Amino acid sequence: MRAHSPAEAYDGRSPFPQAAQHPTAHTGQVALTTAIVLTPFLALAVGVWLAWGNGITLTDLLLAVAFYVVTGFGVTVGFHRLLTHRSFTARPWLRATLAVAGSMSFQGNLIDWVAVHRRHHAFTDRPGDPHSPYRYGAHLGGQLRGLAHAHLGWLFTDQHVPAGRYAPDLLGDPMMVRIARAFPVLCAASLLLPFAAGWAISGSLYGGLTAFLWAGLVRIALLQHVTWSVNSLCHMIGDRPHATRKHDRSTDLWPLAVLSFGESWHNGHHSQPSCARHGRGRRQIDPSATLIRLFERLRWADHVHWHTPGDLQRPRTVASIHSLRTGTSPTSAVPQLTGHRNGVRRGDQRRPAPYRRP
Repeated sequence: MRAHSPAEAYDGRSPFPQAAQHPTAHTGQVALTTAIVLTPFLALAVGVWLAWGNGITLTDLLLAVAFYVVTGFGVTVGFHRLLTHRSFTARPWLRATLAVAGSMSFQGNLIDWVAVHRRHHAFTDRPGDPHSPYRYGAHLGGQLRGLAHAHLGWLFTDQHVPAGRYAPDLLGDPMMVRIARAFPVLCAASLLLPFAAGWAISGSLYGGLTAFLWAGLVRIALLQHVTWSVNSLCHMIGDRPHATRKHDRSTDLWPLAVLSFGESWHNGHHSQPSCARHGRGRRQIDPSATLIRLFERLRWADHVHWHTPGDLQRPRTVASIHSLRTGTSPTSAVPQLTGHRNGVRRGDQRRPAPYRRP
């Protein structure tokens, strides 16, 4: 008889095997991660203090919005929907542009980002998920501890996700490899460009410094925490109207829809991972899907996976819930929607599945 893996044997309530054991990251990795996480957050405190004394201008705000939109879409449309799930095919120049924009978000190089996210989908909320909030169990105390782990704590652990297993397609793409290797340079550019723009527009070094603060560090802090909230809050708080895989507790969290550019329609995404639109309801705002639609009309993108009318009108088969909850999710007994495997629709032979489920 075949032995069950920890993920297969998981009952949906217990802590993951060896949950208390966190592989210790080496000192250099911890220091670098701490700097990336804390520096933008501290900059936010400085920015608030400066703003109290009129230390913020319209230029700073407009630059912050502009860089947030560019780097945010780089993550949601580029890293996530294009490179991770292959929801559409982009022209080479657009593919590279989105990869560069996403790399400027300070969320890691694109190959590691994609590998981690694909593993998350392979083991959603089961042993093997890199950042599940249910790592320590489904009881209240475990969920609160898991929330911290899913939002931020997992970044400080040495959980090796082999790119050769989860992102072989990107390792075989010379352009993506070059962009991944350029990650430190692109992070520097993400800070220097707002500084240069602020200096040029205001004509003063002070204008450059305030732009560096607001359009650089504070913008990075906001985008980071919005992205991490999809990992944490969007598996604990919100609605679960759509059928997903067993133990998958992904939720739709409407308050984050605009700031996350549609990524917080997370339950809709997990129900059909390859679809370019995450908001399955007609009134669910999904700016990333709107941008992909624009790319398609400009003929910069094709082979776009959209929801069919039947998908959008399908009755809600899973009761909506609001957590924190101490029991198993209603979705734990619901299988994955038929017609999809590894994020690619059944019958779609245009390109292979982006990864193999372990």
